[in-house]
Amino acid sequence: MNVFFITLGCKVNQYESQAMLNQLCKAGFSAAASLREADVAVVNSCTVTAASDHKVRQALRHARKENPGAVLVLTGCFPQAFPTEAAALPEADVVLGNANRAALLPDLQTYLSTRQKVVDIAPHRNGEPFEAMSVQHFFERTRAFVKIEDGCNRFCSYCIIPYARGRVRSKPLDALRRELAALGAAGYRETVLTGINLSAYGQDLGLHLCDAVEAACAVPGIRRVRLGSLEPEQLSDAVIARLARAEKLCPQFHLSLQSGCDETLRRMNRHYDTAEYRRIAGALRAAFPNAAITTDIMVGFPGETEEEFAQSLAFARETGFARAHVFAYSRRPGTRAYQMPGQVSRAEKERRSREMIRETEKTKRAFLESQTGLLAPVLLEREIRPGLFEGYTPNYTPVHAAGPGRPGEICPVRLTRAGDERCEGTIVTEGEDRHEN
Repeated sequence: MNVFFITLGCKVNQYESQAMLNQLCKAGFSAAASLREADVAVVNSCTVTAASDHKVRQALRHARKENPGAVLVLTGCFPQAFPTEAAALPEADVVLGNANRAALLPDLQTYLSTRQKVVDIAPHRNGEPFEAMSVQHFFERTRAFVKIEDGCNRFCSYCIIPYARGRVRSKPLDALRRELAALGAAGYRETVLTGINLSAYGQDLGLHLCDAVEAACAVPGIRRVRLGSLEPEQLSDAVIARLARAEKLCPQFHLSLQSGCDETLRRMNRHYDTAEYRRIAGALRAAFPNAAITTDIMVGFPGETEEEFAQSLAFARETGFARAHVFAYSRRPGTRAYQMPGQVSRAEKERRSREMIRETEKTKRAFLESQTGLLAPVLLEREIRPGLFEGYTPNYTPVHAAGPGRPGEICPVRLTRAGDERCEGTIVTEGEDRHEN
């Protein structure tokens, strides 16, 4: 039977989809090239916002319309956080959450033998171990994602994720080393360490995120190590100094900001203020030359006044983010912020989103301009057309590179021009000027 995955949300979900696909392929399934060719379609869901839930429903309806005969499976964060709502969705034949993802194959087999809807959503429990899963092959990818942490203990006032993911738990270091070694031997040149609260890696094992970074950097064959989203307050000067000694670590740090206003951060139950964030961003830039700082920014949180929004806007301008994901606050039942006074109207949230996006687009363009003239190693992701490749520098600058090469290679590229979304450049071949600026 052919299986097709529709993955919504974060890099952790992308990793888990690959792991589930690998599991099914080992059991005799084949990866379908498209939804129409699939006998089984799996929607791996996100539930971080109400818009995410809407996309889940859309994906299920689209899958049913596109392939009426396929078995539809819904898994991921949405059914885990909202089991009653997920179980009621008529399009899904099999519904299971994050806590018992290993039941995918037996639940599928049960449905195929009975043709009766299967709802199998187990609750998270305190002290549960890290889910044993690994991926040796990423379909249609040139970099490897490795999930090293799951769960979150922070309980930000707006966030449903601790309920969808449970408490912090970490991949044991020996299991991580084995998975990384297999990926390096398989030819992957870059690995991205991911987690729901990546900064919390090792809290349950007496380890630290730095231990995982150093383990990844020690793997032969892997030339780049990249980190997923980080909570900033975990990055002390000592941690930054230790990370800076990891020569393969890419100088790109996604530091989740959420707001550039201290009062808003307090209501959000974030664990830092703007002064600490400013210090951490400055320390990273000092320790990692030409570092890119990227972020997430929320607008329209309950109680956010025009003055507070102006403070957040000014902080984003001051910090000069290389890229920012801007989004409006979304009310999530079961969170403290759901009942907070001062809910901002949809129209006002949309206005503030547009204004924040305009500002962060300016800082992104300024960052891209700062990269022109540099010679940078670019991991070629895919060939757009003969002789033109899409790829990324170590600081995650997107590049269109012209010249000889093939996907999966890391090539020196002279960055010649900046656009609104990426830089353009030329692959430098043997004998050409390879002087790095």
